[in-house]
Amino acid sequence: MRAYHDEEWGVPQRDSRMLWEMLMLEGFQAGLAWITVLRKRDAFRNAFAGFNPKKVARFGDADIERLMANAGIIRARAKIEATILGARIYCEMEKDGERFSDFCWSFTRGKVIKGDGKTMPAITPLSEEISKELKRRGFKFVGPTIVYAWMQAVGIVNDHASGCFRRQVKRGS
Repeated sequence: MRAYHDEEWGVPQRDSRMLWEMLMLEGFQAGLAWITVLRKRDAFRNAFAGFNPKKVARFGDADIERLMANAGIIRARAKIEATILGARIYCEMEKDGERFSDFCWSFTRGKVIKGDGKTMPAITPLSEEISKELKRRGFKFVGPTIVYAWMQAVGIVNDHASGCFRRQVKRGS
């Protein structure tokens, strides 16, 4: 967890594919500890074709059964199906000329939101707004709590504690 915190968590992510991957992984995390997902991340990447949305969007019933039999990942059919659906929505957005990164960062006009360094909310009005828009587009497992955890993970929000060395580092904000 220390390496994840020190090197990845809260670092502003601008890559569309990585933003989508992290959103999908946050969905798998629902009801579980994030460490569970982190320990299985390599297996998830192997199982989901490196989280290549174009490849995942083509997954069908045989792929779902293959994933359900994969002990290396979290085998929740609804979450697997949500990831495939999420890939299809991502590809549709791209086909329509909308980069997923631009969509994600549009809610903050491309700026990192800095938390107060003392509290760490589970839900904010912004996570509710983003959640609502993701759901409107058809994404699943994107409730406001999941979305806020994703916002923190990908650096849309900087919720590092006031004494944390990562809070003060300018990271593309």
